[in-house]
Amino acid sequence: MRDHLSPPRILVSVLLLWLAGLGAAGQFAKIGVPFTEIQHMFPQAGASVGLLLSLVSLVGAVFGMIAGVLVTGIGLRRALIFALIFGGLLSLLQAQMGSLPALLITRGFEGLSHLLIVVAAPTLIAQLTPDRYRSFAMTLWATFFGVAYALTAWLGMDLVARAGLPALFRVHGVYMLGCALALSLVLPRPPRHAGAVPPTLAQFAAILARAYGSARIAAPGFGWLFYTLTFVSLLAILPALIPADRREAMIATLPLISIASGLGGVPLLLRAAPPVRLIQLGFGMAAISAALMALAGPVLPAIGLYAALGIIQGASYAAIPVLNHSAEDRALANGLMAQMGNLGNLLGTPLLLVLLGHAGIGGLIAAITCCYLLAILCHGWMARRRVLEG
Repeated sequence: MRDHLSPPRILVSVLLLWLAGLGAAGQFAKIGVPFTEIQHMFPQAGASVGLLLSLVSLVGAVFGMIAGVLVTGIGLRRALIFALIFGGLLSLLQAQMGSLPALLITRGFEGLSHLLIVVAAPTLIAQLTPDRYRSFAMTLWATFFGVAYALTAWLGMDLVARAGLPALFRVHGVYMLGCALALSLVLPRPPRHAGAVPPTLAQFAAILARAYGSARIAAPGFGWLFYTLTFVSLLAILPALIPADRREAMIATLPLISIASGLGGVPLLLRAAPPVRLIQLGFGMAAISAALMALAGPVLPAIGLYAALGIIQGASYAAIPVLNHSAEDRALANGLMAQMGNLGNLLGTPLLLVLLGHAGIGGLIAAITCCYLLAILCHGWMARRRVLEG
């Protein structure tokens, strides 16, 4: 696809695809960041307001791999632009809504839009980027969630304070539509014969079985599950463990530390080690940092932990094109990443809260440390399988 594209057009395309990723992450951030304001909108709803967040994760956890199959059948460019337009229109519709049930229905559909974007966009980035820049481009993509949350916290909350929640939804909707328009103009159109024939049900099942059973397609996603079980959930739980005078600054800073370590460190470290080794190194650093919380308090170890998580984040996305060489396999790997990521986000906070309630801080720290050690073993097992498979 990139052979006939000029370097400036490739650069613009990659940046626009990353901006589309910010829009996809914004589908979570526009609910998660102003969640207190949303609770005030529906004071009688109680805990059911939480479904506005968890419903999108549930859709991703169930349909992530299906999206990986669908985007190759629909076509990467077509799937991405459709998802951006659909997501933008849903956001504009949500700005007009005052009913929680209606909002929940749109959030279910928004989960499908989100999935198509996070599968198609990184697959296109890997396809467009020359080999020497691909690792950096994938590391840039890996920052999309943290950057979107930071921007929503810095700019979105000010907008909500001045103009209300509907204004945030409207801005997000217009942003998504703008990304769709820009990408429709910049992304090259595939040849007419390039669209794959949609698979039959039997073929669909065979593709899913191949993806889950492949040590190349599945490895980044299976490791990603251990990462997502703790990344967001610790941001929810750590405030209670951090001294009050440092709490607000720490929680705002930790995601930025992970972005900086991923974007600044991973491209340099990849010159010395392959992505999977780097992922294992990141999990090892994370396990040590988590264990140190039991000895030195949470503040400094938390900084080290989120720096390590940033390395895992960037190296995991960089591993996909290294382990998988066809666009179809990369789409499946991104689909599995989306599925495992949503599953981890869905289960992480409840699991860690249960552990904290029953086993205390010591039990929580031990469980997190074991989680990271299991991730190292998982990647080691997958690596041995790849050697045996040849």
